[in-house]
Amino acid sequence: MLLKYRSDYQKIAMGLLSLMPSFKDWDRLQRELAWYQAGDDRTLYLWKDDHDDFAGAVGTQIQGDYLIVRLVTLMPDKDLTENTWQLLDQLATTLPTKRLMGTLSTAKIIAKWEYHHGQSHSKRAVTDSGQ
Repeated sequence: MLLKYRSDYQKIAMGLLSLMPSFKDWDRLQRELAWYQAGDDRTLYLWKDDHDDFAGAVGTQIQGDYLIVRLVTLMPDKDLTENTWQLLDQLATTLPTKRLMGTLSTAKIIAKWEYHHGQSHSKRAVTDSGQ
């Protein structure tokens, strides 16, 4: 289950984000949370697994017809491909009119997820490199 970040979840979100190397610095982590809260086009979702435990987070930004997946993190014991796909499935269901797209750091995850779901390259936009 995906839940939009709110201040009640600050400690949980900080714990999940701190699993990523780029957020080991406290100030950087605080700036990232503030960035998601500062714009209507940005959302940080916390993901609960099948046992109703907080197990991951995904940061998104809407740009036109795309939902840019800026970050994906899972608890070390939950860091399995099936959990990543479940998280992305729920994200895609949350905003069904938007196509998921990755950044340089998340593009491989999104590509594998799309491939797993049988989305052929012929269905991609002409300008999409497919990589």
